[in-house]
Amino acid sequence: MVDQATERRLAGDWRGACAAANVDVTFDLAGIANAHGAAVATALEDDLCNFAPDLLRWHLPRLERGRTTIVPDQVMVLGRPGEASDTPYLYLQTPRWMVHGPQRLRLRVGPVDHQDTYLETDWAYSAFWRDVVQDWSSSRHLWDVRHADDLRERCGGDKARAPFFHGDGTPRRAEELPAADPGSADPASLTEWVTLLHERGEVEAAFAAVGIDLDAAPLEVEPYHVVDRVDPLDVLARMPLALTRVEAEIRRLAASVGTDRFWLPYRQYAALLFETGGSEVGLRVRVVPFEMGSEPADTVLPEACWRRLPDLDLLRDGFPPERLHPLVREALFPSRAVPGVPVAPSDPEPPQPTRVRCRGEWHEVSFRDGALHIPHSAQEQQRESAMRAFGGAVAGCFAVRHAWTSGTGRLPKALRDQRRELFSRVQHGDLPGVLRLLDAGVDPRVRDGRRRTLLHLLHLLDPGVDPAHRLRHLLGRLLAAGLDIDARDEDQRTPLFSAICGDGSVALVHALLTAGARIDLTGEIHGRPVSLHRLIDWLDRDDLDFITDRIEREHPELTEEE
Repeated sequence: MVDQATERRLAGDWRGACAAANVDVTFDLAGIANAHGAAVATALEDDLCNFAPDLLRWHLPRLERGRTTIVPDQVMVLGRPGEASDTPYLYLQTPRWMVHGPQRLRLRVGPVDHQDTYLETDWAYSAFWRDVVQDWSSSRHLWDVRHADDLRERCGGDKARAPFFHGDGTPRRAEELPAADPGSADPASLTEWVTLLHERGEVEAAFAAVGIDLDAAPLEVEPYHVVDRVDPLDVLARMPLALTRVEAEIRRLAASVGTDRFWLPYRQYAALLFETGGSEVGLRVRVVPFEMGSEPADTVLPEACWRRLPDLDLLRDGFPPERLHPLVREALFPSRAVPGVPVAPSDPEPPQPTRVRCRGEWHEVSFRDGALHIPHSAQEQQRESAMRAFGGAVAGCFAVRHAWTSGTGRLPKALRDQRRELFSRVQHGDLPGVLRLLDAGVDPRVRDGRRRTLLHLLHLLDPGVDPAHRLRHLLGRLLAAGLDIDARDEDQRTPLFSAICGDGSVALVHALLTAGARIDLTGEIHGRPVSLHRLIDWLDRDDLDFITDRIEREHPELTEEE
């Protein structure tokens, strides 16, 4: 993605760069010129010609617990090409409300609706705040190639190096790190010192070292909450704060948006408030009560303004600089030699044979001709299948193949990694990568931990435009391999149900119906069965009225209770 988007951007094709980075452009410059004037359209085009959608995707906030998926329902304001109050914003929308949904982004021009934020909790995965507007207009280094080199200083470094590293990207040894406050004349060393204080739990000392006024008084909350008080020191100790940069970033943002109060949602009952005064008054931080609909300030403090650069934390933990986005690597380590390899492997690794303990011996299982091959005769396999059908336990090679095709049971580490590689590429819309893995022999009958087949996840690979011949080819290939068009996952959802629920295109829905998908099967949402008729109505999918019309004609009993 990075290579393709960069190539198209350098060729002057900003739309092609967006397409390569799975960013849907929802406007045309001619329409902008007609509505807002040629000057606005020209300024917007100038920004778009320097827009690196792959760099923006790299920097977008991810969900907690180590997931790679982007936080849904966020609006990233990139800029405003004009001074008039009615000048539209250039902004980006992250995926719609679905933790497991497609990772496609939408680039828009128009007014920004500052909706009320609210907390979405998913006990199995993470919690995130929906309908959050994050203003990146003062953080162009995250998406504008003209400012990409600013990253080193914006993350707490200086002209020579990034914190915790030399200019060539080699880590600084423990004895090279500061043992006392180095002062503001050495920004990189100061960032190291303050970060180490914070990581040791010395929160008040870290704030004091950068002159931030911290109100550490605990906040008493209403007794109906799970907790009865919030300790600011406990909250701030767990946040990856960029303390040496947060005041400068807030002042920069304040000059752009015209306010000096920013808030950060923490829980349903508490928020962090950041306030700046005049040039003589420093930054003040405190925890304040919070209720939905009564935010303590007008503007949410973007994650880019308060969070340590995740890349630096990864690098400190051993992540190789060569795997960074090229623009990020060049900004952080200007004196590092340019690698002779791509930023990441452009092709997935072909699956390798895996050793399995079976019947007291080591057997080798491998992918061959699109199936997981086990070294047992047809008679042995038939006997094991019969044993499992009568409730008997299977082990060894047979248990491995059952785990692969059912999504239940344990897989050897190598096969777990192979499955994770396949489903990760599906999650991020890498259709060519998925096809290459299948061409290399990976068994397409695999199910993930939620018992979803590749048919259930076709909407993640859906480009959203009609038609995509490679996606149709994949659908036919999966059906030819024996996948059930009406297979159920752990939520009793069929591939058709998943496609509709996952915002799949009309073209994909038509393709599934043509392949024989049933319209009378229900799926579960929050443990309750829901018909396709009700699902389409809930999601306001007017583009799928042809399905509800069919259900009303062919299965009227499914609409009676609704």
